[in-house]
Amino acid sequence: MSLVWCLYGKNMQNVDELYQKEIGDKGGYGKYIGNSLNRLAKSEGDTKFSVSVTFHDVKIPEITSNEIKITRTYDIITSASDKVEVLVDGFQNELIQDLTTDGKQDGEEIFIRDFILPIEIAKFFFFDAEKIVSLAEINSPEQRRLLSKAYTEVLGIKKYEDLKDQLESIQDEYRKKSAKPQEKSELSQIIADIDKTLIDIEEIEKSIQKINDEKLEKANASNDIQRKLIQEGNQMTLEQLNKLKEEEGVLNSKLSLLQDDLKKLFDLIPFGLAGETLMEVSTQLTNEKNYRTNKFIQEDVGEKTNKILDDIEQEKKSFPTAIPTEIRNFYENQIKNLVRKHFFADAPELPSNFEALHDFSDAETNELNGLVNNLKHTFKEAFTRLNDGYSRSKNQLDSIRRKIRDAEKDAEDEYISNLRSEKERLDLRVMSIEKDIYDYKEKIGGLKNDIKTFKQRQEELIKKIDDSRKYSAKEEKAQEVIDRLKGFIKSFKEEKKKSLESNILIELNILMHKKGFIKKVAVDINQSGDDVDINLFNSRNEKIDKGSLSMGERQMYASALLKALVDESDIEFPVFIDSPMQKFDRDHAENVIKEFYPNVSKQVVLFPLIHKELTESEFNLLKPKISKAYLIDNISMDASEFVESVPDQLIKTYNELYAD
Repeated sequence: MSLVWCLYGKNMQNVDELYQKEIGDKGGYGKYIGNSLNRLAKSEGDTKFSVSVTFHDVKIPEITSNEIKITRTYDIITSASDKVEVLVDGFQNELIQDLTTDGKQDGEEIFIRDFILPIEIAKFFFFDAEKIVSLAEINSPEQRRLLSKAYTEVLGIKKYEDLKDQLESIQDEYRKKSAKPQEKSELSQIIADIDKTLIDIEEIEKSIQKINDEKLEKANASNDIQRKLIQEGNQMTLEQLNKLKEEEGVLNSKLSLLQDDLKKLFDLIPFGLAGETLMEVSTQLTNEKNYRTNKFIQEDVGEKTNKILDDIEQEKKSFPTAIPTEIRNFYENQIKNLVRKHFFADAPELPSNFEALHDFSDAETNELNGLVNNLKHTFKEAFTRLNDGYSRSKNQLDSIRRKIRDAEKDAEDEYISNLRSEKERLDLRVMSIEKDIYDYKEKIGGLKNDIKTFKQRQEELIKKIDDSRKYSAKEEKAQEVIDRLKGFIKSFKEEKKKSLESNILIELNILMHKKGFIKKVAVDINQSGDDVDINLFNSRNEKIDKGSLSMGERQMYASALLKALVDESDIEFPVFIDSPMQKFDRDHAENVIKEFYPNVSKQVVLFPLIHKELTESEFNLLKPKISKAYLIDNISMDASEFVESVPDQLIKTYNELYAD
């Protein structure tokens, strides 16, 4: 926790859901981090604490350095937030100061994010082995979004997509300067509208975060009262209550996912109602696509034929005898026929009366045809399945909530009555906040649709502007770079997809004791690069439901995924692992020790509890790979120190320190 805090401070909640939960349970970041002050120091009147991390052999562009030291400090009395200092070879660096541009974030925070370790992928380098499965589990739309964001960041896709977006923004500026006055004005207004709408979305998201914090606070208080009522009722143990609460949380997440999936299907209903018209459009678009392809082939036939005939005309100049017109025409026609026969035999004849009605690209045509196929083949089945799943989960959730309510004490003395009144007040506020959050999210959805409409009009205007004048040299160069970058991104995604698939499969075959159980790994990266899905297939090429995997198998999948992602990141950063052998099953423990931990990164730091989380036999398997070993020795109730040990002597030293 201290390492993560040193790097990211109050943003540590974005590294792992565990930190987010702990901060919420404590009532906010200030209360959470304030508890980190050493008890002895606090009793002596100290209010400050800090954590420092020193990195060696860090390669930073435009900076020559041997050492980078990051120190984060917090004062429980005076600090509204923590302070961070970054020293390069013992001094502050101008680059760090230059990174503070908009006043929203300190240059030190930006430096850590951009040059040390992006926060989006930190979870792959700081993790608790007991919770490793969470790296591969998706229980809510937010989890899928965050994991996809982390995947694209660690795979390096995001930086190229960001670069393309920046180039397109620069190109827009060029276009605005060279556009017609009316078009320029409208385009500028649309860009301004998009920017304003994005700001509105950001403000609403801030509001959601603010009231969500209040919701967590009120929900925790309500749960505390509920525990008191349950205890007074003596019909249910706290253990039983916690188990039901856990089941309630899982069902809530499942319902959220089902609601999102149902909403996507609801959005398709208007297209379904216009089924016949939609089919006609789809057929027309397919015909137009085929026509464009065939027309290109026909043009290619003519182009190659003309080149051959031009070459012959050049050769005829050196021919001593005149060639009769009839003979020349005969051979020219034969050449045309032979070019078609031997090189374009499959090229169909173009219809003479074909009329193109739409201006769809091939990608847009494929997208619409995909929508039509979805409506034709899977819509009804998917809707029925999702609706049934939602009904079942809702009934299960209602049943759990009834059980909890029934276990509460029925007596209506003043104390119980006051508790019930306070709980009812808190629950009503939670429900009110949930409605506000739902309304806010609906508003965000509407604003995102507005942005989509704006961007469609923006594309139309850009096309009109492009048609009205010639690109400037800068625009042409920008377009050239953008086109090349798009091609590179496409091939880069494909390369990363194949590489990640291969690496995950290799690691699974190394770690899993059931050899050959998983035969194929399929990684799907969408066109925009912001959604990544990973699927597993068995020897029969059947998709494996990850939920059906045993806990040990899920641990191995998550471990293989983590190792593959770290390898793909090309980021040379240590991997820190807490509770390294906690809950790993015996079938896989040896593989984890011998294959996973020593190879997951160039430098790996383990934090085990000797004998409890790492046995002596497990340590002996790991020992050949250990460079340095330390023990934390509690020298008093309020203080501890690091004791360095020779790896061979670690267990012995531990036993001597903590011998009964």
